Amino acid sequence: MFDVLAPTGEIRVAIAVGPTKSAVWTRIPEGGAEPEGVTVDLARRIGEITGLPVRLVQLSSSARIIATANDGIWDLSFAPVDDARREVVDFGPAYHVGESSYLVRADSPFVRAGDLHRAGVTIMGVDGTATIRSARKAAAGAQVTGAATLPEAVAAFEAGDCDALALGRLALDDLLRRLPGTRITQGNFHIAQTAVAIPKGRPEALAAASELIARMKAEGTVAGSFRRHGMADAVIPETPDQTSANSPA
Repeated sequence: MFDVLAPTGEIRVAIAVGPTKSAVWTRIPEGGAEPEGVTVDLARRIGEITGLPVRLVQLSSSARIIATANDGIWDLSFAPVDDARREVVDFGPAYHVGESSYLVRADSPFVRAGDLHRAGVTIMGVDGTATIRSARKAAAGAQVTGAATLPEAVAAFEAGDCDALALGRLALDDLLRRLPGTRITQGNFHIAQTAVAIPKGRPEALAAASELIARMKAEGTVAGSFRRHGMADAVIPETPDQTSANSPA
């Protein structure tokens, strides 16, 4: 049944590559050539289970993954779920539930996430992502700007061009370890599932991908990958709750 995931003879798995790691972001280590992260581990395990060759399609963000869903360049991917994305892709079971908050400088006056939601505040994120869409809704009055890529957003924050960086908590935790003089605001402005995604209108491929995610969660691959990449506290939905993320939230 897994052949439906490989219409070209290989499973082309789209991954988001940037300067941090999370449930969806991967990072190329210093001096390395290949990205590392949870989705890379899942892609490799998918190849082992199916016996099919897997090729990683490296893209700059989950926004680019969704934007290219109808371009025929990938067969399976992983992305945070929101209503806008359900118009473009079909989601299978979630393998992570997480929150989004802000990275600020250590001497910032902003303590809680909601403290940034006012006029005169500048927030940076990655354009087209579920996180930036939620930040724009939550931060009424603030100036919320989306950079084309995560490296650009991080560079703007480091240069002092914004008050805060809006990202998922796992990515923020990773950046916190590598950006001295920063901290994460308390609380969150967004909670979302991250799930396997298939270009819309391919029910057999969705069923196959959903079976793979359920198996990898049950066998411990998902939890083990989060631990290996320093995210042992990642929240993984229990198996009884693994209904399709296409269901109304």
